[in-house]
Amino acid sequence: MSHALSPIPVSPYTTGKPVVSVRGLVRNFGNGNVLDGLSLDLQPGTFTALLGRSGCGKSTLLRTLAKLDPAPEGDVQLPEERAVVFQEPRLVPWMRVLRNVTLGLRHPDAEVRGLAALAEVGLSHRARAWPLTLSGGEAQRAALARALVREPRLLLLDEPFAALDALTRMRMQGLVETLWRTHAPAILLVTHDVDEALLLADRAVVMADGKIAADIPIPLARPRRHGDPGFIALRSRLLAELGVDEEHLAAREPQRIDAKGTDTRAAGAKPGSYGLPAGAAAAPSL
Repeated sequence: MSHALSPIPVSPYTTGKPVVSVRGLVRNFGNGNVLDGLSLDLQPGTFTALLGRSGCGKSTLLRTLAKLDPAPEGDVQLPEERAVVFQEPRLVPWMRVLRNVTLGLRHPDAEVRGLAALAEVGLSHRARAWPLTLSGGEAQRAALARALVREPRLLLLDEPFAALDALTRMRMQGLVETLWRTHAPAILLVTHDVDEALLLADRAVVMADGKIAADIPIPLARPRRHGDPGFIALRSRLLAELGVDEEHLAAREPQRIDAKGTDTRAAGAKPGSYGLPAGAAAAPSL
């Protein structure tokens, strides 16, 4: 095997037999249905963003797709080759970075594959480091390498950038997009950031009351820019689907000055997320 992980030979925009098929999924935790007859297909190589207010069932759905939670009612068809990246890196502190990446990987050249994955996320120089010596961004890149080394057909991302600073978050978004283009897994990204969904995904799925409330294609050319009319229109639509008042959010957003001394709020920029402090998660263009 070469030192570069082999790309999955599927176009990011392929349609056909879904790699994930969910039909009539119900999940009850005692206070009503968290998932209430939910149905969803994910096509091979597509990038889907999953949005919704807290408590709508996003994380429950993701955990079900990761087979971390049972699916007692409904039909869920999944590929065996799947991986998850959580908000926390979840690295084992007493194992060096390379060992964390290859943990559980039963393959004769596991170390070679692990080094290749670390190279792809720019962490070759940290392969022998201890996890506690990594920065937040480095730790998340190691977690991404751990998922990537398994060459998944389905990659589940559970708000993996939420704890990162704005600049690191922007870089991680760019890295994920690059890796998606190279390996073409189906990606499901759970996020609270509308701008992040529009920057990365080619489909936005909005959940409400345990069901799919909206399924919106994102046919924007890449690289994407916040100021593009199509981006602005889709942003307004997604915020409306989420029940967010843009004018109210804009009025609460503090003044922000960019590198040219321009007040970006006055120029028309609005906060990029909902359910977070105004301006906290707005990301620059990739």
